[in-house]
Amino acid sequence: MSLLPIFVKLRDRLVVVVGGGAVAEGKIDGLFAAEARVRVVAPQVTPAIAQWIAHGKLEWRAKTFAPAELDGAYLVIAATSAPGINEAVFSEADARGILCNAVDDIEHCHFYYGSVVQRGDLQVAISTNGKSPALAQRLRLQLEKQFGPEYELWLEWLGAARELLRAGDGSADSKKVLLHHLASQPMFERFLQEARRQRATRGAA
Repeated sequence: MSLLPIFVKLRDRLVVVVGGGAVAEGKIDGLFAAEARVRVVAPQVTPAIAQWIAHGKLEWRAKTFAPAELDGAYLVIAATSAPGINEAVFSEADARGILCNAVDDIEHCHFYYGSVVQRGDLQVAISTNGKSPALAQRLRLQLEKQFGPEYELWLEWLGAARELLRAGDGSADSKKVLLHHLASQPMFERFLQEARRQRATRGAA
């Protein structure tokens, strides 16, 4: 079965995380980055999750899972160490038409987490359709070397250039050609050279 690769907007949407351990903690951190509203359902939580609760960053329901905990959810993550609970979470989410990911349980997933390289707004996600997370991780390490932190600054520059072009005169076709030129490898190399020159100038000042 082929998967549809998508990037989901979660700002202000409720995501329910069932589980309060280290795995859940990692998933919650990513949800915060996506500006989701988070509800944790677990009798106990890690110290880090407890800190988030204390600071009002998420809702905690200190109990075992029950179907009502999914009320209002846009997305569900089952991150417990108990396969039976993960299966129950998936079944309830499936019945409600809510997408669910049961961590490390490909039989109870509507979607998988990709192995992600992130440089600011640039994200490169890798999926093996659940067949080899180890391969996805190895490819991520290779891509992290290929796409260094300089891509974050370049993408910011490209975004600013795109907004200026969109506000200016000229045909849509000419703007498209110019945007592709700006995103080319030679332009990236020129951007790096200019960035190095500016750093050297500031260092000499």
